[in-house]
Amino acid sequence: MSDIRPIEWETDHLRILDQTLLPSIEEYRELRTVNDVILAIQSLAVRGAPALGAVGAYGVVIAMNEFEDLQDRLDAIENIRDSRPTAVNLSWAVKRVSANLNEGKERVLEEARLIEKEDRDANLAIAAHGVRWLQENLGLAGYRILTHCNTGTLATTYWGTALGVIRALHDEGKVVEVIADETRPLLQGSRLTAWELKKLGIPHRIQVDSAAASAIVGGMIDFAIIGADRIANNGDTANKIGSLAVALACKRANIPFLVAAPTSTLDMSIQSGSDIEIEERSPREVTRFGATEIAPKGVRVFNPAFDVTPRDLISGIITEVGVFEPKNGQTFLDFIEK
Repeated sequence: MSDIRPIEWETDHLRILDQTLLPSIEEYRELRTVNDVILAIQSLAVRGAPALGAVGAYGVVIAMNEFEDLQDRLDAIENIRDSRPTAVNLSWAVKRVSANLNEGKERVLEEARLIEKEDRDANLAIAAHGVRWLQENLGLAGYRILTHCNTGTLATTYWGTALGVIRALHDEGKVVEVIADETRPLLQGSRLTAWELKKLGIPHRIQVDSAAASAIVGGMIDFAIIGADRIANNGDTANKIGSLAVALACKRANIPFLVAAPTSTLDMSIQSGSDIEIEERSPREVTRFGATEIAPKGVRVFNPAFDVTPRDLISGIITEVGVFEPKNGQTFLDFIEK
């Protein structure tokens, strides 16, 4: 079981582990207002698609506490929903709990708690399906794994998605080593994934993002596994910037490239990755290191937070209901409904 509790509802407010301070400082932040919730989401104090869903759901309860006027309340809920555009779980969870507004705050809180429980159950199911798929398709005694961004407890409410699969393999003694990409723009791999791997006692190294292709094509990796922030109906997947490069290298090396995500990350309103809105972050994340300027003043910057991996580069999408293999020609929705 996880001993890290990054998200906890406490009577009338939300308590989160501030991920912007990790790994140096483990400090919790109390979210008591809608502005607190939005700032935590936009600053990446909380992040990861399933975690954003849970925080968004509890954020609706906070909005109900803060605003009596119905229109003010609805405006606040809309602002929470739109605070980050790419991760579909945020808008999905806000919409789901908001459907119960007329039944009162306790009913909305009950639905938010249910979303958190469902995520925990999904984490364990994803781990089990992932281990089974790997044993059936690779069957190695030990695995050398590459992962990108952070997909563990910090990104969910329990074990994690991609890191949950790794954790389950480790519990079976089948992890030789995990190589975690540092992951731009905010180094979620080197700051957060390495922090979790260390706590779990899983052998690991970190590497710069630009070394990923060399490690994969050079024979250092048996498979790569990532999470997802939004999945189109055809299986195209949006994840942290750099995921596409990892997938391309895996294709070249002929090793599996896997995505682990709950079915709530499917956006049924879009048919392909070309319809996914990609968030672009501040140029200062690239031109500065702390307070120090590291690029010429006024330089233009391309700093997308995510990229889209086409379905044909994905070996399998591991969900709580099984593993969807895009190569089989069906849509993700067909797979779920089957």
